[in-house]
Parts: sequence; C-alpha cells; structure tokens
Amino acid sequence: MPASKAQQRATNKYMKANYDRVNLTLPKGRKAELQAHAAQRGESLNGFIGRAIDEQVKRDNMLRKEGNL
Repeated sequence: MPASKAQQRATNKYMKANYDRVNLTLPKGRKAELQAHAAQRGESLNGFIGRAIDEQVKRDNMLRKEGNL
C-alpha cells in the first residue's frame, strides 16, 4: 500500500532534519556497475558509496598522521 500524504510529509521532514543530500553525477553505465558491485556485497548503492568515502577518509587521515599527505 502506498504511503499516505501525511506519511510522505513526515518522512520528508525527518529526512530533511537528519540527513544531508549529495547529488553525484557519473558517466553513463557507471551507476549500474556500482549498483551491481554493491549488490554482490549485500549493500545498497548509498551504503556502498558511504562506506567507500569513510574508508578513504580513514586512509587519508592515517597518511596525514604519518606525514605522507
């Protein structure tokens, strides 16, 4: 059953208050590649992208501490 208008408004209000949005532009076909990769790992595309960002930030911070960045 589709969400009611009130449910949609409540969800949108919650999302706006608790999350930031980022618009990502990719070359044609890349989105499908990333979705397939994420699905193989049991992740959503959003979860995969978030994890990839977290891991890169962690690596960058380690390199900075070592004086290599």
